[in-house]
Amino acid sequence: MKAAENVQHPTLNAQRSKAEKVYEIFEDCVIPSYSRFDLVLERGEGNYVWDVDGKRYLDLAGGIAVCSLGHAHPEITKALSEQSQKLIHVSNLYYNELQGRLAKRIVDLIAPGRVFFCNSGAEANEGLFKLARKFGHDQGRYEIISTVDSFHGRTLAGIAATGQEKVKKGFEPAVEGFKQVPFNNLEAMRGAITPKTAAILIEPVQGESGITIASPEYLLGLRKLCDEHNLLLLFDEVQAGHFRTGKFQSWQRILEVAAIDPNRHGGSVNRLYLPDAVSMAKSLGGGFPMGAFWVREKFANVLSAGTHASTFGGTPLASAVGLKIFDVIERENLAGNARDIGDFLFGELQTVQRRFPKVVKVVRGLGLMIGVEFQTQFKAVEIVKELHMRNLLTVPAGNSVVRLLPALNLRKSEAEEGLRIIEKLVVDLGIQK
Repeated sequence: MKAAENVQHPTLNAQRSKAEKVYEIFEDCVIPSYSRFDLVLERGEGNYVWDVDGKRYLDLAGGIAVCSLGHAHPEITKALSEQSQKLIHVSNLYYNELQGRLAKRIVDLIAPGRVFFCNSGAEANEGLFKLARKFGHDQGRYEIISTVDSFHGRTLAGIAATGQEKVKKGFEPAVEGFKQVPFNNLEAMRGAITPKTAAILIEPVQGESGITIASPEYLLGLRKLCDEHNLLLLFDEVQAGHFRTGKFQSWQRILEVAAIDPNRHGGSVNRLYLPDAVSMAKSLGGGFPMGAFWVREKFANVLSAGTHASTFGGTPLASAVGLKIFDVIERENLAGNARDIGDFLFGELQTVQRRFPKVVKVVRGLGLMIGVEFQTQFKAVEIVKELHMRNLLTVPAGNSVVRLLPALNLRKSEAEEGLRIIEKLVVDLGIQK
């Protein structure tokens, strides 16, 4: 909904003018590149936020998978305050201990390799693109194959890598060297490889298109394919990573099935399965702008001194926050909580789907990354707006999918509160239909 439309809304009470003033400022001063919902949020605490009128909302959107510890978490606040009194920024011309410690935490949870820090998922993915280009340069290889319905950021290279036409319109000509094939289709990927191909890039869980999960067979097959053709295997874990699925990265959770049942894959599964590089952001900083990418040891020196940089990447302040988030997640076993509460939400939503199949088409999810796909006559944006009216924040995806991407510390009582609101809406939609 456009701000100009919002300004014309009749006031509900005297407090409504607070929101109207914000709409007016945005209309005058902010580039209208977002279709914003008719909410002006003012403060948050835990898994709740309040708007300027004092209305409270349960937040199952999590800043689109960013607020890993919810809002105004006291330990993040303390880390920001204490580090800001010591050292905020010095540039990457110098070493800082906190960046090194944060890199080690990431390496220890994946495998030997190196980490580059930046500010966002789009910037992290740009690092993957440059890694692939540098890797293949001497052989004249530069092409990256990604997948249909993927999302890899809003930079020019990011939208070229993205498999959604709607984000590409108006920005032609596209950056050369990217093409897409259907997701979860190993043969399509195999058929797309050419002598110019340097890398394959996928999201193990596609988020923006509605929570579509790679199969274990697909992930294992991609690794084999890359080994056969000397290609880099790149994973975009910006949305699905950082314990959201119940493991540090989503591919690790997906491949648990393969590790538990080796006969499913011909009697052997490589426990050392690794991609060659992984991008991450969002929950990594818990709301503080932070991105990173990890590169396995074999390729860690491809981007040598002078080939890549980021002014604000891995500052002492950002690193202090990232380290504190790791501390809280590990101390409170929030990976386990993501599994438990995610399984609970997923199971209950599946029950709703079975009861109301004419309203809800399917439920997909892994941990605290869940997509509820409604039948095509119900539009995701309108569903999300109606949930706002009922004091619940969620995230639309595509035309008909509503995503739940809450904080990793979501309580069961809060999950139950959200479920009641969603189920009541589904019931009401069924009656209206």
